[in-house]
Amino acid sequence: MHLRLISWFFIILNFMEYIGSQNASRGRRQRRMHPNVSQGCQGGCATCSDYNGCLSCKPRLFFVLERIGMKQIGVCLSSCPSGYYGTRYPDINKCTKCKADCDTCFNKNFCTKCKNGFYLHLGKCLDNCPEGLEANNHTMECVSIVHCEASEWSPWSPCMKKGKTCGFKRGTETRVREITQHPSAKGNLCPPTSETRKCTVQRKKCQKGERGKKERERKRKKLNKEESKDAIPDNKGLEPSRETPEQRENKDKQQQKKRKVQDKQQKSVSVSTVH
Repeated sequence: MHLRLISWFFIILNFMEYIGSQNASRGRRQRRMHPNVSQGCQGGCATCSDYNGCLSCKPRLFFVLERIGMKQIGVCLSSCPSGYYGTRYPDINKCTKCKADCDTCFNKNFCTKCKNGFYLHLGKCLDNCPEGLEANNHTMECVSIVHCEASEWSPWSPCMKKGKTCGFKRGTETRVREITQHPSAKGNLCPPTSETRKCTVQRKKCQKGERGKKERERKRKKLNKEESKDAIPDNKGLEPSRETPEQRENKDKQQQKKRKVQDKQQKSVSVSTVH
């Protein structure tokens, strides 16, 4: 029994020595594969190469390959640059490039900003927006179509005519409303913001001060006309009056009657003197 335990002990010891020798040879092979590995790395690199830059990064930093001409250099950054998204793995944090039409992204399947000529919709970059949406050229996104909206109508105004509310029987009344939401490019146009209809009221006389603008203007013109007549000199007798043929005929008849009366009077005077 004791001999069997001792034999197992030596077997286990030999196996551990074999594992140690394999690890040592693997380390020697790795050193031979990377003869240019530098021990004094800069810029967040855990291991680096004079030719390839960073080979691995310190904890929490992202490893990304930057192209310089025909060569790619590894760098370690605290966050991924524009056009890349970061993924954390147990052994490395890596930056991966977004899709070709995507300017910035959250992951390979979700874009947050598209390149010129594309519109963002649900994480994808599209040439044209889907039906029911329209392109916003300012944000370069597909957005919902906005239709015009208006408020409720106001009450009808008092019945009026020519700017006044008295002195008439039939007039017009008006109501208005406001635009509360202006439409987008493809939205429905706004409706009219005012309406006018005919109305009938019981006629009433205008009190002093209620006369409309039209009435005041008419009275002012009448007053000016009367003043202009007073300023014109009297030209009676200088110009022949314009009479119709009937008026001239009546005038001639009156003159003939007048002459006949005068002739009769003269005759009666002459007879009295003879006697």
